[in-house]
Amino acid sequence: MANLDEPYLQLIRDILAHGHAKADRTGTGTKSLFGYQMRFDLSQGFPLLTTKKVPFGLIKSELLWFLRGDTNIQYLLKHKNHIWDEWAFKNWVESDEYHGPDMTDFGLRAQADPAFNELYQAEKKAFCERIVNDDAFAAKYGNLGDVYGAQWRHWQTRQGETIDQIQNVIETIKTNPDSRRLIVSAWNPEDVPNSALPPCHTLFQFYVNDNKLSCQLYQRSGDVFLGVPFNIASYALLTHMIARQTGLEVGEFVHTLGDAHIYNNHFDQVQEQLQRQPFAAPTLWLNPDKTNIMDFDMEDIKVLDYQSGPAIKAPVAV
Repeated sequence: MANLDEPYLQLIRDILAHGHAKADRTGTGTKSLFGYQMRFDLSQGFPLLTTKKVPFGLIKSELLWFLRGDTNIQYLLKHKNHIWDEWAFKNWVESDEYHGPDMTDFGLRAQADPAFNELYQAEKKAFCERIVNDDAFAAKYGNLGDVYGAQWRHWQTRQGETIDQIQNVIETIKTNPDSRRLIVSAWNPEDVPNSALPPCHTLFQFYVNDNKLSCQLYQRSGDVFLGVPFNIASYALLTHMIARQTGLEVGEFVHTLGDAHIYNNHFDQVQEQLQRQPFAAPTLWLNPDKTNIMDFDMEDIKVLDYQSGPAIKAPVAV
């Protein structure tokens, strides 16, 4: 199998060499480029980065969460997936019902103050345990608003109807594969103010040629070190799953980024990653007995022959 890390590593090099210093919502600061495209040939392997270990279990459970139309982190936490914790926790500590220690700007303060970080981690752990074990609390504070799952599976119209974009695009691929409208949008301007985090991966489009399904993602904002490796693997997996249901082979995953940025506190980590030698890409295994995307569970999706360098940790900007 081919080395599929290279398009991503070149993105890092280009941002470091040509990126612009930009302020940002989190107060961390970034170096960014606007308008960037990577291409991955999915017939050459599965693009799970090998220059650092990427936890595929988290990618699987998050994508299955999206496809269920779920917007509550309880499902994720029950699968030991904590990648959305901070946004739900923020809603909790800013609520009138929270009476614990002051958690204002907990993301930045946790990086700067080890004593506060210990307090923050304890509060967040208690919050997550309560989400898992208390359904009423989870219903109130585990919900992230109209994020990806809501927009993909039950987009609300002005007339009060519901649109299942995923099901619609699957049916159109089957019946009219040359359509130029094979699009799913997560960006709903009306719902953006009510989302814990407005959708970063905003729109994706499918394309069928030579019995192969390709997918292009437009991502308005990409945290290149922490987020983009997840996005690459997630949409590659989605392409494989939709191809399975529509009876097609896989083609390319094309990743188009608006603001592609490296946070100022991730520079050491990306330099470490650039020093590493990539391994050959792994392969994706989907349970051959499953065809409908809604029938897939965690054990039906695996990567085979995955070799990678060790994980590289970095703080999340919230």
